[in-house]
Amino acid sequence: MSVTGKAIASTYAADGTLTVEFVEQALPAPTGHEVLLRVEASPINPSDLGVMFGPFDIAGADYTPGRIVARMEGAPPPPFLKRIGYPMPCGNEGAGTVIAAGDAPEAQALLGKTVTCLQGGMYSEYRLVDARACLALPDGVDAATGASSVVNPITALTFVETMRKQGFTGLIHTAAASNLGQILVKICKEDGVPLVNIVRKEEHVALLRGIGAEHVCNSSAPDFHAQLVAAIRATGAMLGFDAIGGGDLVGRIFNAMEEVAALDAPYDPYGTHTRKKIYIYGMLDRGPTRFARDFGFTWELGGYILTDFLMQAPPEWMAQTRERVVAGLKTTFASGYSAKVPLLNMLDRAVVAEYAQMRTGEKVLIVPNG
Repeated sequence: MSVTGKAIASTYAADGTLTVEFVEQALPAPTGHEVLLRVEASPINPSDLGVMFGPFDIAGADYTPGRIVARMEGAPPPPFLKRIGYPMPCGNEGAGTVIAAGDAPEAQALLGKTVTCLQGGMYSEYRLVDARACLALPDGVDAATGASSVVNPITALTFVETMRKQGFTGLIHTAAASNLGQILVKICKEDGVPLVNIVRKEEHVALLRGIGAEHVCNSSAPDFHAQLVAAIRATGAMLGFDAIGGGDLVGRIFNAMEEVAALDAPYDPYGTHTRKKIYIYGMLDRGPTRFARDFGFTWELGGYILTDFLMQAPPEWMAQTRERVVAGLKTTFASGYSAKVPLLNMLDRAVVAEYAQMRTGEKVLIVPNG
């Protein structure tokens, strides 16, 4: 069984323009371990917007039906040079129904089932994927419920696993009212992990407290530093995961960590020797990361990406993690959506203007065959 359908591709050209458009795909009948998926739901995550639009000016782009042409001032980031002329498929994860399968037993076992996967190219009507990368959803769990079962749930679980492996005993998380942040609150509550949540609005403080968060600090409040110091002192959290990237928040967290560490430590001109570490895993602010280095020398700042963790994760950890996520898709790992958008409306100017803002707690679901 072969099919033809529309998909979104993002192409950077040698003239400095970025074109995001619908393309027609002709997919052959699946063979071997392949399955043909009718895509029914795919979320928009910040990482998806990075692939689609990168740092280009979307607000000032040229919009025609089914096509966006954007430009940017100055030279593009070096990675974009490797994209010249190569249409990038968009949509990291999603779910749908297997309508055809290759002859491998793993593929045949999924025929007719609703599955979820992290295979890329999910902003499409149909997708040919490897059955071994798919996870069959339980009876009663539809594609919309299972569409966000990989990126945010497993990322949150890797934060906790990283904490354990590196010998820390608590976590700090920014942009904590996000879908990922709410999942992390529930995981930490279930696992008894002390968690400090940082948000920017009082309504987000109330939201997280409503789902059981104990320590929630508002970075826009005049007493934010005092809130953060108190929360770190109560939890002992010296490992942070930052979704924002730019601005001065990372430095403010390090300063609060150092202040807590110094409370019971003798004076040292080089600062305390308590380990302090923050990973940046998002780019909600694309500006520079700024901080005054007045928190001693025992600190680390690094980047974090899910795929790097998964390449090193033992198969048994991954198997247990997937089982836990599937079991909690309607509870711990549930995703709520502020809007559902048909695939063919995804490149409309008004629609893009809404989802490109990446507002905390507002997750959009694309429905290619809804």
